[in-house]
Amino acid sequence: MAPTENVTDEALRRATALSQGAVEVISLAELAAKLAEGRPLRIKLGMDPTTPDLHLGHTLTLKKLRDFQRAGHRVIFVIGDFTAMIGDPSGRSETRKPLTSEQIRANAETYRGQVFKILDPALTELRFNSEWTSPLTPQELIAMASRLSVARMLERNDFEQRLASGTPLFLHELLYPLMQGYDSVALEADVELGGTDQKFNLLVGRDLQRGFGQPPQVVITMPLLEGLDGVRKMSKSYGNHVGLTEAPGQMFGKLMSISDPLMYSYFELLTRPDSAHLDDFKALHPMEAKKRLAAAVVAEYHGAEAAEHARDYFEAKFQRRQVPAEIPVFRVDGELWICELMRQLRFASSTSEGRRLIAQGAVRVDGNTVADPNFRFRPGTHSVLEVGKRRVARITS
Repeated sequence: MAPTENVTDEALRRATALSQGAVEVISLAELAAKLAEGRPLRIKLGMDPTTPDLHLGHTLTLKKLRDFQRAGHRVIFVIGDFTAMIGDPSGRSETRKPLTSEQIRANAETYRGQVFKILDPALTELRFNSEWTSPLTPQELIAMASRLSVARMLERNDFEQRLASGTPLFLHELLYPLMQGYDSVALEADVELGGTDQKFNLLVGRDLQRGFGQPPQVVITMPLLEGLDGVRKMSKSYGNHVGLTEAPGQMFGKLMSISDPLMYSYFELLTRPDSAHLDDFKALHPMEAKKRLAAAVVAEYHGAEAAEHARDYFEAKFQRRQVPAEIPVFRVDGELWICELMRQLRFASSTSEGRRLIAQGAVRVDGNTVADPNFRFRPGTHSVLEVGKRRVARITS
């Protein structure tokens, strides 16, 4: 462990600045001591490619990683292609369904472009944890497992709760914190970032580093962004997320759907305003404040022009009840089954979801609700497709 007794005031100031916005730092004195060494630190953030899309909730830790990057430290973004095969049990009341290797590879590929919406690709080390976990022999895995007790593993609340409720807890799930912790050993991480739900896994990394004779990493946990429902954390599996790859209009519309109290939390977490800007924001009428929040987020990931168009579209469609002239235009070759068209436009994740949306009365063509799930869209005869309140496109051939 880096000595903490000789930490300078300057190092402590830098550590405090880099910890801004964090929920917990374990520990600030250790971080200051590492900074006082005068070398670029190795800062690690890992994410499992369990879904193809990152969302706004992921950006809180990614932006903190960027803070370290801008301060001259070496950032390492770890794609957990190996750990995704186990499935992170954090916060889960039941065992995750396993993904195929093909699903993991496809999801991992999408992460490359998405993380670089925030991180500088020239200054980011992108790694896959299968590099060091796949070659482990059974003997090495057993030796590593011997460094942590079952009692230590059962300290985590979700494991304890599942055992108490009689919900099955499988052996492979106990391996997850061990394998994530080994990432820190393999990379000799100085600092690891994660959401508050990752605290146990990050602390296991510290334990394993000690066991391997390395200085333990500093753990920094970041807040979890509430989902659009204002109840659970943002997650694609809960359907309460805003994806980084979503179209500007869809992103804008989703943000306009949140409650007023949640809006202020989003503004503070997603835009990092200083106190003066936060006060100005709170003084706005709630509708105008929400529009400014939505525009700021869209501009960050799609540009100012896209944000302006998204706002114009929202005001025309939902406040003036018009279908704006400037809506996305898509070309298709000939007529197409409506569910397949929704899937291709990413208005539905699958044709099955398309059927469900039709059954819910959420699909309209040229302003008319589609009731027939076998409806075929004919460009020229049909023009505008609307799905729900936020997805609309003009279709041509």
